[in-house]
Amino acid sequence: MRLTRKVTAMALASCMVLSMTACGGSKPAETTAAATAAAETTAAATEAAKEAETTAAAAAEAAGGDMADKKVGISIYKFDDNFMTLYRTELERYMVEDLGFKKENITIQDGKGDQAEQTNQIQNFIASGVDVMILNLVQSSSAPQVTDMCKDAGIPVVYINREPDAAEEERWKTEGLNATYVGADARQSGTFQGEEIVETENKGDINGDGKVSYIMVQGDPENVDAQYRTEFSVKALTDAGIEVEELLLQRGDWDQAKGQQIVQDALTQFGDKIEVVFCNNDAMALGALQAIDAAGRKVNEDIYLVGVDALTEAVQNVVDGKMTGTVFNDHFGQAQTAADMAVKYLNGEAVDPVNMVDYVKVTNANAAEILEKVK
Repeated sequence: MRLTRKVTAMALASCMVLSMTACGGSKPAETTAAATAAAETTAAATEAAKEAETTAAAAAEAAGGDMADKKVGISIYKFDDNFMTLYRTELERYMVEDLGFKKENITIQDGKGDQAEQTNQIQNFIASGVDVMILNLVQSSSAPQVTDMCKDAGIPVVYINREPDAAEEERWKTEGLNATYVGADARQSGTFQGEEIVETENKGDINGDGKVSYIMVQGDPENVDAQYRTEFSVKALTDAGIEVEELLLQRGDWDQAKGQQIVQDALTQFGDKIEVVFCNNDAMALGALQAIDAAGRKVNEDIYLVGVDALTEAVQNVVDGKMTGTVFNDHFGQAQTAADMAVKYLNGEAVDPVNMVDYVKVTNANAAEILEKVK
């Protein structure tokens, strides 16, 4: 795609040069020089076009052949989730622009947070004869039933973002099922959150009473990411020898408005006793920040706030000192890996049951750099 734009730009440059020489008013020598330059530019554009064709052919070969006629069914657990909006946008872009799928052969549907709705979508994908599915399950516990549906239909499935349990992933391996998971290890993201607090000047102990008093705004307790982020963020503190006190653990369902309400109520109940607010994702952290601001508290002065996902607004808040930190949930790497696994299935290649992409800790030290990536 970039080469195509380059070729177009060079061709336009060639036309501009030829147009200038045709306008008159130049000396013969200048006209000859301009014509020569135009010829050289045209030749360069032609060469660049050949290079672009070669590159495109190489990309298609790397992808294992022509994907243009392959049909893909994609279901996202909920379209209005901030992170999954970024994810599905990159997933479609990469499949069309880099892997050669036709946009009209990619069906992306909104699960609307309803597993019954999503299961119906999956059944429709099967009936329509898709060649592969990429699924962000509403309930990860439904993976065994969904996998069996896909197996019976002879359709490989790539699960994304919401990880089925270890027993299910082991079943894929032992039974030789065409199912895989692409995501990131949520234990790593939780650990990074905790480390961001440990790395503060007072290690999170703002009031100096010898312990860190925190509230935890959790996503969906059934979701393994929520479970691990909750556990390992606190574990990073205790592993560093820091005493902790949990003031509140409450479900926020990844939702900004719920995050705001939870933190607002907690600040009313516990007041200055709250030193750290852990949020399982950035959407809830942005809601938490609204509540913190409304209460007259100042992040990084009398309270700390961390999230996960590295949404653009959250990273900008880290740059501006309005959030202590977040964790970059690499939607680029995950979306591209998911598409690559789908292509492998379509080419009849073996795929590992689990494919993980690393998180990146985001603090004030590197937030500006991460911001450039996620804008």
